[in-house]
This record gives sequence, C-alpha cells and structure tokens, in this order.
Amino acid sequence: MEVFTEILGNIHSPEWADRLKDMEIESVYLDQWTAQKSRFLAKSDLGKEYPVALKRHSQVTDGDIVAFDPDKRHAVVLRLKLSPVLVIDMGGIAGEDPDTIIRTAVELGHAIGNQHWPAVIKGTKVYVPLTVDEKVMLSVLETHNIAGITYKFEPGIEVIPYITPADMRRLFGGAGHENTDLEHHHHHHPLI
Repeated sequence: MEVFTEILGNIHSPEWADRLKDMEIESVYLDQWTAQKSRFLAKSDLGKEYPVALKRHSQVTDGDIVAFDPDKRHAVVLRLKLSPVLVIDMGGIAGEDPDTIIRTAVELGHAIGNQHWPAVIKGTKVYVPLTVDEKVMLSVLETHNIAGITYKFEPGIEVIPYITPADMRRLFGGAGHENTDLEHHHHHHPLI
C-alpha cells in the first residue's frame, strides 16, 4: 500500500483548478482530531484507505491534494470537517484606557477559565473551540455581559488561515473529544 508523504498542491489554488478539470476527485474527509495529525490512516468517500505520513508539524488544510494521476484522470483530496469556533473580538476596547482593557481582559479570562475552555489569542481576537453546545457557550458570555466585546461562532475551516499548527491542535485536537458530558463544575477558592 502506497504511503502519501507530501502535499502536492491545493484544489483552491488557481494553478490546480485547471489541472483538475474533468478529473475524478476522490475525497478523504478528516475529522478535527485527525486533521491536526501529520500521520494517519483515513478512508475516502469511495471506501479506499489512504495512509498519510507527512513531515512532522505539517498542517493539513482543506483541499490539500495527496495523489494526482493525470493519466488515470484521478486525484485524492483531503477535506476537513471541523467544529465551529467561538470568535470573541475585543477590538472594540483597543482604544480604551489601560484600566478598561485590563478589566475587560480579566473578566473575559474569568468567564472562559471558569468553564475550563481552552483559548487561542491572536491580536484582538480570542478563539475558543466548541466544547459544549453552542447555546450553552453563548449563554455563558451573555450572562457575564462583558462590555466592549462581540462574539459569534464561525466555521472552524474559516479560522485555519489565522492560526498556527500548534494553535490548530489546541482548538481542534481534543475539544469535546474526551469530555463528552456537559457537567460543569466550579472551583471555590478561599479568600486569604
């Protein structure tokens, strides 16, 4: 069985769009836990198995091509199925005084941390993986009513261009995978 060790290109690039015209495209769908790995065995939509062993720290993106045979008019493409990501935008407070910025950041950190939600911060945006139902996550933020921030869920695939491979592992590598119960617990710390 052939092991695929490199990404040949991406179906979203203009260079490959022409090359793939009139070709059979076989899709290998990767869930969010597999997509953050560089070595995996996955089945295609045609039921064939494809072993992939990329260089360490490689980041798979939606539409990556791992096999291309112009004679057989066939290509194998990796497709990502990622959970949505809660994107919290703190840009609304960027011009505020330092006290407001610090207070807002601590309030948001408390709200997220109390839920044990991992987060990735890029500029004024905070990316939080889907760990429980979307309505529950939105309810937490609405309850805290933190002034100056906005938030919404975005498809995980749309967040990928803004993050590193390590960030991708943090957002998609385990969120909701091991912890499937919705039980919530608080830590009570005595005041000193």
